[in-house]
Amino acid sequence: MFKKATALLFIGIITFGSNGLSLAMMYVEAEENHSAIAQADTGAHEHTPAIEVVEAVKEAVNVGNKICPVGGEKIEEKNKATYEYEGNIYNFCCAMCIDEFKKDPQKYIKKIEEEKQKEK
Repeated sequence: MFKKATALLFIGIITFGSNGLSLAMMYVEAEENHSAIAQADTGAHEHTPAIEVVEAVKEAVNVGNKICPVGGEKIEEKNKATYEYEGNIYNFCCAMCIDEFKKDPQKYIKKIEEEKQKEK
């Protein structure tokens, strides 16, 4: 009985010890990869001038829609919600309409374009 218990204990130590060693090796390897990625990433954005970043932010244009493309209601300033999509800022009667817009943006963009044509 004592020999069986000793043998099982020995097998357990070897099994768990080798797994622990494997985990430790994987951890060290992951840390090395993380450090290499972090070093590579730090230089990736140095060449982008701040002016280009500011110009990219300025490019978003408010389309100026006065009717919510989702709800079809006139947009009131106190409840107005906006959402930027592909460089354009769209206006909505409420934040819930933005979620619906995200499901099929092209459908609602078409409605806004039709609204703009009616205004002209």
